[in-house]
Amino acid sequence: MKLSGNTILITGGSAGIGLAFAERFIKAGNHVIVCGRRENALQNAKESFPSLITRVCDLAIESERIALFDWVTANYPEVNVLVNNAGIQQRFHVLKADANNDWSYFNKEIIANIEAPFHLSMLFAPFFAKKEEAAIMNVTSGLAFTPMAIAPIYSATKAALHSFTVSLRHQLSDTSIEVIEVAPPAVNTDLGGAGLHTQGEPLDAFADGIFKGLEEGKIEIGYGTSVNRLRMSRDEVDEHVENMYKAMKNTIE
Repeated sequence: MKLSGNTILITGGSAGIGLAFAERFIKAGNHVIVCGRRENALQNAKESFPSLITRVCDLAIESERIALFDWVTANYPEVNVLVNNAGIQQRFHVLKADANNDWSYFNKEIIANIEAPFHLSMLFAPFFAKKEEAAIMNVTSGLAFTPMAIAPIYSATKAALHSFTVSLRHQLSDTSIEVIEVAPPAVNTDLGGAGLHTQGEPLDAFADGIFKGLEEGKIEIGYGTSVNRLRMSRDEVDEHVENMYKAMKNTIE
């Protein structure tokens, strides 16, 4: 993927990993569009980076995803990169979850982490296929490979996005579209709630590491603790998941 001269759409780009990516893409000489649900967060992001183009959008709503695609391609027809970054993480124990009355709460995670990036990828792929150079970058997680049992839906949705990304890469291999997967470890952001990832990788160091991977032309990029997890054997995965659950299960009990 070329790192300058692009027009890039980043979902969930008003804070955290999305905004860190936006900052680096802007500094590398790209036009960057970010979308998010919170108008005030988008305004704060634009104050920090005045060239940033922002759009309020709730990706959980199908019509808003279509409207986002229509708006971007009509107003910024040079767009050639999609970064599916927006996501939700919820931690819970299935014996304490009220799936009878609160399923919509849990379903939001499935929609945000699976339905939205699948749909956006399928909307933009035919448009990108007409470009000389284009890319779709899906932000999955190290938990796609070694699930965190206290976040079962999140881990499963990221595994699904990983699988979709692999299939997408093969289907688009004869086009100009590069398909890239970024699989973060725990990063110090507010994903899942403030304070849950304070022991994670520093955000700036993580974002710099991912951009180094992009510069090297990698199509699957981990960082820190997620690097080894991308290639673990099944036995190693089972051991890792068990140890992680033992260390964290008291946080949801």
